[in-house]
Amino acid sequence: MPESRGLIVFVWVVLAVIWSTTWIFIKIGLEDLPPLAFASSRFIVSGIVLFALIRFYSIPLPRTREHWRLIAITGVLQFSVNYSLVFWGEQYITSGLAAVLQAMITVFGLVLARIFLPSEKLTFQKAIAVVIGIIGVGVIFRDQLRVENWMAFAGCAAIVVGAYAAAQGSILVKARGAGIHPASLVFSQMICGLPPVLIYSFAVEGSPMSHNWTWRAVICVLYLSILGTVTAFWLYYWMLSRIESTKAMMISLVTPLLAVVIGWAVLGETLPPQTGIGGLLIVAAVGLIVFRRKEKSFTTEE
Repeated sequence: MPESRGLIVFVWVVLAVIWSTTWIFIKIGLEDLPPLAFASSRFIVSGIVLFALIRFYSIPLPRTREHWRLIAITGVLQFSVNYSLVFWGEQYITSGLAAVLQAMITVFGLVLARIFLPSEKLTFQKAIAVVIGIIGVGVIFRDQLRVENWMAFAGCAAIVVGAYAAAQGSILVKARGAGIHPASLVFSQMICGLPPVLIYSFAVEGSPMSHNWTWRAVICVLYLSILGTVTAFWLYYWMLSRIESTKAMMISLVTPLLAVVIGWAVLGETLPPQTGIGGLLIVAAVGLIVFRRKEKSFTTEE
């Protein structure tokens, strides 16, 4: 029996809330840990938790060669490339600029869906909604949109490449990953995507025992592992199999807005005065795609 639209919308909102908090924990954790060691620690803990859940619930792992080929590619894209570049890039740029650049996931997703998912047509309404949403994110963080040196420029480029990798990974899973359980999919992707991160971390950043493992760093790793990875990706892949990829990836436009509001409400951070205007643009963009019951717009194809 297909899930109700209300349940899917609820999961969409829960994911937006979870991922909006991860930016704060990444920024805090990077004050104590080097980026790749931080990222690899997050995924090692996530893998242990997922393995326990898979064994407890007897969830089958992928068996076909085609599925493992898909998992190897998307695991490298999602975990080796995307997250490594996000953790690395955030050392050199503001979290606001990182959020704007990461919102490019929706742009890449829109284009890639047209190539790999013929049933998801590129419509004028989708294109306008994505543009409005990115403008909204840019309005909120306009005071942080600065590149002060070459390393900051490299950080920007890294996060844009990461956004492409995340979008490509999601599109390939949507196109070819039918029948793989979400928990099994995430766990298998980590098996394939984690080794390059570990190798780089050991070679460049040194032994993990030499890092500054404060209680703050441990809490960040645990939060990002259990909620930001295990829970979030399980729900995301469940949802991705039930809705258009563009609707799923619109979450990347909402998370910066929620991150600002959460930072203001929980951490006492200053709320930019332009948040209201940017927020209205983001909400309008999401409404055009995610919460609209039926699209009636011209497509790019006859």
